[in-house]
Amino acid sequence: MAASPRLIVHPPLASTPAALQRWFPNEPLRPLVRSATVPGPRSKQLLDEFSKTQDVRSCSFVSDSLGSHGNYIKDADGNMLLDLFCQVSSLPLGYNNPVLLKAASDPRCIDAIANRPALGLFPTMNWIDDIKAMVQSAAPKGLDHCFTSMCGSCANENAIKTAFMWYRNRQRTGSGVVDFTEEDLTSCLQNSAPGSPDIGVLSFRNGFHGRLMGTLSMTRTKPIHKLDIPAFKWPQADFPKLRYPLEEHVRENAAEERRCLAQVEDLIARGQKRKESGGDAVEIAAVIVEPIQGEGGDNHATPRFFQGLRDITKRYGVAMVVDEVQTGVGASGKFWAHEHWNLSEAPDFVTFSKKMQASGFYFSKEMRPSQPFRNFGTWMGDYVRLMQAKHIIEEIRSNDLLDLVEDTGNYIMENLTEIAATGRGAALKDIRGVGSFIAFDLPNQQARDALVTKMRNYGVNVGGCGERAIRLRPMLVLAQQHADIFLDTIEAALD
Repeated sequence: MAASPRLIVHPPLASTPAALQRWFPNEPLRPLVRSATVPGPRSKQLLDEFSKTQDVRSCSFVSDSLGSHGNYIKDADGNMLLDLFCQVSSLPLGYNNPVLLKAASDPRCIDAIANRPALGLFPTMNWIDDIKAMVQSAAPKGLDHCFTSMCGSCANENAIKTAFMWYRNRQRTGSGVVDFTEEDLTSCLQNSAPGSPDIGVLSFRNGFHGRLMGTLSMTRTKPIHKLDIPAFKWPQADFPKLRYPLEEHVRENAAEERRCLAQVEDLIARGQKRKESGGDAVEIAAVIVEPIQGEGGDNHATPRFFQGLRDITKRYGVAMVVDEVQTGVGASGKFWAHEHWNLSEAPDFVTFSKKMQASGFYFSKEMRPSQPFRNFGTWMGDYVRLMQAKHIIEEIRSNDLLDLVEDTGNYIMENLTEIAATGRGAALKDIRGVGSFIAFDLPNQQARDALVTKMRNYGVNVGGCGERAIRLRPMLVLAQQHADIFLDTIEAALD
């Protein structure tokens, strides 16, 4: 059995929220680790069997979802781990939340499972109502349309396709052309211009947007994601590398953000000049950016940077796509992380997945493709997951979970900062976060991986990102008692 961390008492934040008491009255009080290590012998045995039919080299352990509860994930060895990684930031309301279990038995949900509709051709009456509710209850300000898809990569891929269509349609109408030419129609089938135009998307270093052909060309994290895959020759700009603590590096960070914005503007301007005079720069139709670069190392920028980015995209007539696949649906303490920016005008597209369970993007009517079937799929996403999303949004709003996220996140940040100031916590660097979307760096990858393993063996599941960061991606139902366990455990693991 793994050693248990000692209990350290932190100043009280608040009592257990009523929603948690109602949903998870029997949630474990503390982690329970039965095996000497995690993964334990049963997980290892199952993974060995599984390896005969699938590559398991990325797997951490085998979970028991039916036995998991609230903020705790159970594994095949009977270990109960406090889960601060929540299925890679994708589980919002806790394991086996009774609201979602009840929703799964709704006759409409059963109907969607048994009779999965081709929603692009034959939308059901319920689907029409549910999409309307998704727009009314969750759409970012200024966006009144919603396109649904299968996953986060699909959401980003279809958003940039829509951006390309909008960009080219505007060029046509600006030239007095109202429809496709014969040359457009024939050349696109040859993957040639003008039907397949030589335009692109500007993304950022260390950004992650998915693993499909288009999104992989915008992804700039780990080489292993991209090796051997043909890619579009689209440009990338530097994402700001902020120095911490922020309050001690205001001038340097402002200069760094100005440098990155100047690079963005230069890349777009050179692409537009190439349209007029030739050259090898790429004509940019859209810029895609994450509010926080999660996979790339939890890299942040200030609202000033994103405000400047929005101003540049408007000035040059290119679309702004905000990838909220990982940051959206409450993790930042606001429903959408870009709400922290106070933009002069809404982004053109906001993509979502993970905690929403459903996937897709919000946009405005102006961005709607000029003709049907240009953005289309048989299922148009997963109807069952959209039903889940509707309940998730309702529960977040009605139980004030965004306030809980902000309070618990601030509590973790304050206490982590105190731990880092001690001798044993000196290895923790650049503590950063907003809401419960929190990360910190270790001296190197080996130290990071060792701490992730030790935390898991002590009963707390966290994740790595970037070269040497540990990221916290808890559920929206994480409260002080859970935060205290994490803080106690990391102090013990650092001994």
